Amino acid sequence: MVKVTFTLDDETVARLRRTAARLAKPQSQVVREAIREYDTRSGKLTDEERRRLLDAFDRLVPPIRGRAARDAGAEIREVRAARRASSLRRARVAGS
Repeated sequence: MVKVTFTLDDETVARLRRTAARLAKPQSQVVREAIREYDTRSGKLTDEERRRLLDAFDRLVPPIRGRAARDAGAEIREVRAARRASSLRRARVAGS
């Protein structure tokens, strides 16, 4: 463990002491757990941030057109055929 010194306002110290007493834990343990929890949550978006970003996405990205299943199926078959042809060309070149 590393000993560190922080300056906290009176209200924060009072909250820390109340929480430690209520949980029957040392104040240092309460601080460690609070920092661990804060660290976990700090990388996540708030509901407001998420809404704002989704609204921006909806404005900036044009709507994706729907397409018939047969059209999508035809495109998938074309891609697969192109990949097979490419693989065969590479195999022929490697075998030369």
